[in-house]
Amino acid sequence: MVRLPWHIPAILAVTTFIHYLDRNNLAIILPELARSFGWSDREVGQYGEWILGAFYVSFGLTQIFLSPYAERWGLRRSLLASVVGFSVVTLLFYPLGKWVPAIVLLRFLLGAAESVHMPTNSAIVSRYFPPSHWARANSVYVGGILAALMAGPWIIIPLAERLGWRATFLVLGSAGLLVSVPLILRFIPSEDAGRLSPLHPPAISWREALKGYGAPQPIFFWLYVTAGAANAFCIFGMLNWLPSYLHRYHNIPFDALSGPLFSVFLAGIVGLFGWAFLGDRMGQRLPLAAVGLFLAGICVWLTAYTKSTSIILGLLVLGVFFQSSYNAQEFATLQSMVWAHRVGAASGLYNGLTVLIGGVGGSFIPGTLITITGSFPMAILSIAFGAWMVSLCLTLLWYLQTKSLSRLPRV
Repeated sequence: MVRLPWHIPAILAVTTFIHYLDRNNLAIILPELARSFGWSDREVGQYGEWILGAFYVSFGLTQIFLSPYAERWGLRRSLLASVVGFSVVTLLFYPLGKWVPAIVLLRFLLGAAESVHMPTNSAIVSRYFPPSHWARANSVYVGGILAALMAGPWIIIPLAERLGWRATFLVLGSAGLLVSVPLILRFIPSEDAGRLSPLHPPAISWREALKGYGAPQPIFFWLYVTAGAANAFCIFGMLNWLPSYLHRYHNIPFDALSGPLFSVFLAGIVGLFGWAFLGDRMGQRLPLAAVGLFLAGICVWLTAYTKSTSIILGLLVLGVFFQSSYNAQEFATLQSMVWAHRVGAASGLYNGLTVLIGGVGGSFIPGTLITITGSFPMAILSIAFGAWMVSLCLTLLWYLQTKSLSRLPRV
């Protein structure tokens, strides 16, 4: 039996954990930032959508264009460059965070610096693990995302209370340089170590990209991108606006947000590994995710029919649990659609487009609803429609794939 290098996705999980602390810190701190600037609810929506959305614009666009070159340049080198880049940008929030335009610019630069991180993770896992283990191996480093979402409030809110929100960024930026960089240098092999190949895949062309990187059915690739964009809208809509929703609509004090946010994102990490196990064992990734997102939409929609904070939190916990069914299968499904030597580039195109569309949408659509109506519940309800869109796309994709397989000649 071949011994699989599970320490590699574990190290990637640590780097991803710090990555997401740096990415999501502003959403958590937004209520405190709004208080320091004296913003009303409508101003939170107006300024917040730009502060939050700037990240996703650069993250999506840069990822699409840089991922193929990052794969050619070298996976470990690209991973290191990304970690150093987003850590330095996070440090710069301390001296420059006094002005809203500077915050928007730094968020834009942060998105560019973090852009190739996840595609690089995907490429590394796809080359070290067989397809039968992809969902579980991917879930290890994706678990770093949910761990950051779960632990982030417990780390960031106390730091902001004691040090101020700008000084908190000093601590978070230092973590990438002092923790992630040494771990990558020690435990992630360079491409000439004999396991990662090919060393320098040929350059990608846009014609090849638009054909789904040589996938037998490009329409499957693009339908999956559509599902991913709707899923990203759900994820980032919830990440960006849930802290402000709980603080300003349900009057939960800023220093008491850690517990509610922890419970919501704990459900996501539990669901992630449970759904990943089922996906690998059953081999039915698309139906599992389609059902999960349909149920997630119902849970979010039901929050409109109660004003009880505890019941709403319970529904959001269930919703995030069901939504994680997509995250558990996400990159394993993508990796099965494209050629092995194109996983990094394809992941960059997929992740870039989904974040660009869904991330920007998850910032601006809820923010615009808040600006127009002054209602945070309206912003949260928009996420239910995104979840049902994911379910519809995945169901259609599963149907088309099943129909395509039924047409193959029997041997």
